[in-house]
Amino acid sequence: MELAGVSLVAGRPTHKNIGVFRALNPATGEALDPDFHSASVEDTDRAARAAHEAFLAWRQASGPQRARLLRSIADGLDAAAADLVARAQLESALPETRLRGETLRTSNQLRLFAQVAEEGSWVEACIDTALPERNPLPRPDLRSMLQPLGPVLVLGASNFPLAFSVAGGDTASALAAGNSVVVKAHPAHPGTSELVGQIITESIRSCGAPEGLFSLLFDAGVETGQALVQHPLIQAVGFTGSRRAGRAMMDLAARRPRPIPCFAEMGSTNPVFVLPGALSDQGAGIAAGLFASFTLHGGQHCTKPGIVFLPDQAETQPLLTELRRQIGHSAAVTLLTAGISASYTRSLQARRGASGLEVHEAAAAHNPCGVAAALFETDIDTFLNRPELSEEVFGPTSLVVLYNEREKLIQAAEELEGQLTAAVHGAPADLAKYGDLIAIMERKAGRLICNGYPTGVEVSGAMMHGGPYPASSDSRFTAVGAHAIRRFARPVCYQGFPQAALPESLRDENPRRILRTVNGVRTRDPIVVNPA
Repeated sequence: MELAGVSLVAGRPTHKNIGVFRALNPATGEALDPDFHSASVEDTDRAARAAHEAFLAWRQASGPQRARLLRSIADGLDAAAADLVARAQLESALPETRLRGETLRTSNQLRLFAQVAEEGSWVEACIDTALPERNPLPRPDLRSMLQPLGPVLVLGASNFPLAFSVAGGDTASALAAGNSVVVKAHPAHPGTSELVGQIITESIRSCGAPEGLFSLLFDAGVETGQALVQHPLIQAVGFTGSRRAGRAMMDLAARRPRPIPCFAEMGSTNPVFVLPGALSDQGAGIAAGLFASFTLHGGQHCTKPGIVFLPDQAETQPLLTELRRQIGHSAAVTLLTAGISASYTRSLQARRGASGLEVHEAAAAHNPCGVAAALFETDIDTFLNRPELSEEVFGPTSLVVLYNEREKLIQAAEELEGQLTAAVHGAPADLAKYGDLIAIMERKAGRLICNGYPTGVEVSGAMMHGGPYPASSDSRFTAVGAHAIRRFARPVCYQGFPQAALPESLRDENPRRILRTVNGVRTRDPIVVNPA
C-alpha cells in the first residue's frame, strides 16, 4: 500500500498546495516519509458538502446495505493488518502485539455495528396505535424511531491509531446509523490514517455506496478540525482526547448559530478504592494488578487508574513495598508524542516539588519521547487540601492516598469529578459496609468495577464508556459498544401517517421483525388490524 500524503475528499486525492508536515518516530525522533499536505479551506468545504449529499442517500440505505459496507471495511483491515501494524508501530512506538490486538478490535467493532445495523432494533421503534373512541379526547396514531443526524465529524485520537481513529468506533457507529463521516486525522499517525482511509474508500466503491460518504483530511495542528466543527453542514462531532482539546471543541460546537452535539470522551483519573478487608488475602495480587494497569502501554489509556486509596494499616505495607519494588525495576517507556512526553514530565516535576508527597521512580529514559514510571504517595488530609492532586496525569504514574478514617474516604470520593470508571476492592463484608461509597461512585462514574482493574474496555452491548463531565461531554452516552450508535441519531415521531408513507420499521407488518414497543408491550410481532 502506497502513501500519497494527501487528503481524500469523497474518494479523490486533493492537490498538494498547502503546507507540509511529517510524522515523527517517537522512539528515535526520525521524520518519516512521506510529506503530508494539510487540507485547504476549499478541501474542508468540499468534504462537508460531499458528506451532506451522500447523507441524503445513505440515510435511506437499508440495514443490510449498511452492514455490507461495514463488513467490507473490516475485511479490508484484516487483509492489510501487517501493513497497518508496521506503519502504526513507526508512528506510535506501541508494541506490535498491542497494535495487532488493536487492529483486530477495530475490525471486530465494525462487524459489531454491522450486526446492529442489520438486525435493526437499535432504532427503538415505539408505536401507540390510534384510539379514535377514547374519551374525552381520541388518541391519534403515533409512531417514533431514531433517525440519523447528518454528516458527522470524527477527530482521531492520539493513543489509539486504529480503534479510536479513522475506522474506529465513532466512524463505525455513525455509518451504521445512516450518517456520512468526515475524519480529521491525528497528526501523530497520518500514515496509518491514510492506509485506513484507502481501505474505507475502496470499500465504499466496491459496495456502490455514495463516494461522499467518507472523507479524510490532514493537517499538522487543529485548524482543519476547528473549521469542520463550525461548518454549517456538519451535524455532530465525535472526539477522544484531552479535556483541554475536548472542551475547546465542545465550546465551538455550542457557539455555532445552530449548535450541534459534541460527544467528547476526555479521560479521568479512574479511582481505585481498596477497602480494609481486601488486604488480608489479596495484597500481593492487588499490587501486581495495579502496577500492570497504570503502566500498561505507557499509562496512555483513558482508563488508567491514576488514584489509589489504601487503608493506612499494617497489612498495607507489603502492598506498598511491592509497588515500590516494581516501579524501581521497571524499564523506561516511550510515549506517543513529544507533546505527551513533555506534559508528563512537567506534571511529575510539579509533584516532585510539592510538600506532603513521597515519590518512587524508575530509571531515567534516554530517547526523544522516553519517560520513567513513577509512584507518588500521600495521606488523605493532604489529598483533601490539594484539589490539583485529583487531576489526570497522562502517562505511567499513579498516586497512592493513605486513609485511616472512613469519613474522610467518603469525603474524598464525594469531592471527585466525573469519572469514566471507579474500582472497589473488598471482601463481601467490605462491600456491604461501604454501600454509601458505591452509591457515590454510581453518581460519579460510568463503569463500576469490583475487585478488578479499569484498563481494557470490552466492545459489547452492556459496555458504558463515558461518565459525568469532565469524563465525557454527555454522561447519557457511551463511546464504546453497541449503544454508541445512539449518539448519532435522534427520535422522530410520525403522527397519522398512512402505512405506505411510514419508514419500514414503523409499518404494521414489521417485515424485518425488529423489537418494537407497541402500545406499551415489547414485541417482534406484526400489528394485526381488525383481526377476525
